[in-house]
Amino acid sequence: MFTGIIETTGTVRGVEDRDTTRRFTIEAPDIAGELKPGESVAVDGACLTVVTPDARGFTVDVIGTTLERTIAGRYADGTRVNLERAMKMDGRLDGHLVQGHVDGLAYLEQTMKDGEFWRMDLRLPPEVSATTVIHGSITVNGVSLTVSDFLDEDRIQIGLIPFTWDHTNLGDQEPGAALNVEADLIGKYVGKILSSRIRTTPA
Repeated sequence: MFTGIIETTGTVRGVEDRDTTRRFTIEAPDIAGELKPGESVAVDGACLTVVTPDARGFTVDVIGTTLERTIAGRYADGTRVNLERAMKMDGRLDGHLVQGHVDGLAYLEQTMKDGEFWRMDLRLPPEVSATTVIHGSITVNGVSLTVSDFLDEDRIQIGLIPFTWDHTNLGDQEPGAALNVEADLIGKYVGKILSSRIRTTPA
């Protein structure tokens, strides 16, 4: 479980295609010394397992399903990624409950500077839009954010303060970029319960 509060960013420094997986080496000196094999790290919001840590970073293996459902399949040498280690049960939940299970890809339509902060318009996949509410939480590339506005059924607007812009990779994104999105956990469970009741209610 994660919080959506990014600890640091890392840089992809190696991509190795294997028979059924793809191995990424991620340079992340800020957290590398504290990692152990088998630990979970959210990489752009996708929960991945540390295979081999060292003094400069760590490696992860990514299987086909994750490569298809997330932006990991687009990583190349030099890609900047958002990183968060799993939350501690005695820590503060500064963001919101994030599983690290990416629900789909959103696409950035435009970014606008508005005074001292930025607005980003995103087109969501239908399965994420269905459980997203205005002023609710959403995770974008692992970052816990608040939905500022719904522009239409599948399009939302989010706001980024200068700290988030400077300390995550969201400020690197250009229009058309794909972004990992995870819908609000509570919204997903409520949606599932309601849809099950509708299917089982006699006509």
